[in-house]
Amino acid sequence: MPADDQYLGEVSIVSFNFAPRGWAMCNGQLLPIQQNQALFSILGTTYGGNGVTTFALPDFRGKVPMHWGNNIVLGQTGGAATHTLTTAEMPQHAHLVTPGEVKAKTGTVANQTAPENNYFAENTAETKRFTNVPDTSMGNIAPITTAVIGGSQPHTNMQPYTVLNFIIALQGIFPSRN
Repeated sequence: MPADDQYLGEVSIVSFNFAPRGWAMCNGQLLPIQQNQALFSILGTTYGGNGVTTFALPDFRGKVPMHWGNNIVLGQTGGAATHTLTTAEMPQHAHLVTPGEVKAKTGTVANQTAPENNYFAENTAETKRFTNVPDTSMGNIAPITTAVIGGSQPHTNMQPYTVLNFIIALQGIFPSRN
């Protein structure tokens, strides 16, 4: 593309893996102001650099472009390729609880097989689980727990994509402001 066909600082998307003559990849690299005064006058330090000897080109590596507005300013970056949810970010939900087992007070020997009119007792034989001897404590219920779910691993946060290259014009028509 001849230098008089594009604006200086124009960003284009290309499907090849190099920047043509007069263009540079948008990889956030620093350029010297002295050799690129016209481009610096357009970009300034919007994308980085010290503003005295260097300025930076936009960096689109691993990023998608976004138009400025709604509290988003030119040159701002944000977002993340992966994210691990916090408890506050999860929707409200409940877990199925598996109750613990009822344990009888030790020392009261089971001598009955039927629960009617009997009480839980220490199990000394698999066939007998109850006693006809009253036990005022009636045993206790073991702690109830829920199963641990999840692995606290980050999940991908990216929209479907096709990789292309962003290039910026180092030469071209100086854009006039309206």
